[in-house]
Amino acid sequence: MKLDGPARMNLMKFVCSFVWTDLKVHQAERDLVMRIAGHLALADDEVAQVKRWLQVPPPVDEIDPAMVPREHRELFLSAAELVAKADGRVVPAERDTLALFRDLLAD
Repeated sequence: MKLDGPARMNLMKFVCSFVWTDLKVHQAERDLVMRIAGHLALADDEVAQVKRWLQVPPPVDEIDPAMVPREHRELFLSAAELVAKADGRVVPAERDTLALFRDLLAD
């Protein structure tokens, strides 16, 4: 699936928000996020924004699952699941957030 610039950055914003679920950004999570950014062929300024989101989480009011287009929902959920598992463990907060995200995207 090909994502346009705004959709790519929306995906990265969601991915970065999931990295922060347990309030810590682990190196494995950081590495995975940067691999996703590379796979999406983000521009330098977009990569810089992703790096900022890895230092400070994206604003909560900008993370709205209802704004994810239906055709992108499975991709967003898959990326969130990958990030949640990146550090080798899924803590209860991550599991709960994934379940909520899955439910919200199912609507």
